[in-house]
Amino acid sequence: MNKKIALMYSKNLAKVDYAYVGHIPSGMDLFFMAGACPIDKNGEVPDQSNYELQAKLCVENLKIALKECRANLEDVAYTRVLVASDEQSDLVSAWETIRAEFGQHDVPSILFGVTVLGYANQLVEIEAVAALSPNKV
Repeated sequence: MNKKIALMYSKNLAKVDYAYVGHIPSGMDLFFMAGACPIDKNGEVPDQSNYELQAKLCVENLKIALKECRANLEDVAYTRVLVASDEQSDLVSAWETIRAEFGQHDVPSILFGVTVLGYANQLVEIEAVAALSPNKV
């Protein structure tokens, strides 16, 4: 049986560009991904002022980690996006970049503005939980 994450929307809450609930059917294997950071292959964080570039690199690194679990972005059940800024426009910029990468998969997410992240010059990080049917692992 191929089980899938069910994304649920609300008719009683504001229309937003993400699902309010992600339901993971019982029997699926859960993968708690380490924070996907904007680190290139040389271990460097590029361009300390470009939220979009760093957000896109975070997603690319998340895709690589997911692929190693035989998963992809459609298997993600939840994300937490951390953005090192106190400017809402920076958070929105990072969010819109990440959201575009997920396409039609409106994964439930939370977006945080934080004071600092772990690597020098790091502006964005994505935590994710993925769920896969046992036959996919």
